Amino acid sequence: MNGVLIVTGASAGIGSTTARIAAFSGWQRIVVHYGQDRDGAETTAAMVESMGAQAYLIQADVAKPKAIEKMFAKVRELKPGPIGLVNNAGIVTPHGSIADLTPDRVRHVFEVNVFGAIEVARQSVALIRDWGLGGSIVNISSMAARLGSANQYVDYAASKGAIDTFTLGLADELAPEGIRVNAIRPGLIETGIHAKGGQPDRLERLAPTTPMGRAGTTEECAEAILWLLSERASYVTRSILDVSGGR
Repeated sequence: MNGVLIVTGASAGIGSTTARIAAFSGWQRIVVHYGQDRDGAETTAAMVESMGAQAYLIQADVAKPKAIEKMFAKVRELKPGPIGLVNNAGIVTPHGSIADLTPDRVRHVFEVNVFGAIEVARQSVALIRDWGLGGSIVNISSMAARLGSANQYVDYAASKGAIDTFTLGLADELAPEGIRVNAIRPGLIETGIHAKGGQPDRLERLAPTTPMGRAGTTEECAEAILWLLSERASYVTRSILDVSGGR
């Protein structure tokens, strides 16, 4: 596949696994974006290249529009091809209740999870239009958008609710151009995000409560993402796919 796949937040978790499986699935050029974890991004890039694909390691703080602009200036240096975007970069803050949702905390969550994601999508759409070879976008939401995450991460849940709405609107806007926009909502997935949120035992506690009785894997999320990006999903847009074990 001669296109360019851009994966934001590819240093760990769902982003890293998606980049790796994308290389295995035939994507030949993969932009491995990271914010702070260069070691993790380098590991991802090495795995991508071990499968015969070309990895382009790019750092950018997605909370800063100028940094995203510089990132896409580098992407533009690549030869034209169809564009795939996995709009994955995001953060979660320590769990807490409404009393903990200070303006600074909420602002930072939205700067990364919403404002950053929208700007990454905006830059990607401009690139798709300029190159004129088509493209597809998959935003990474969360089951928190539907469940609310009371007493845990209400601000994170609200930011992912915004991503759901953004996905629907952008899909409607771009469908006449043949640009598909979808999203997945991961549920309880085996990643380090739970520890970052101050609940390292969260999966152990909650996974048995899902209808399937277990946590999901990053591989299961990646397979859903890559299907949505692919021509196998050529008639799928404006869809939000729950990858949540029925939760």
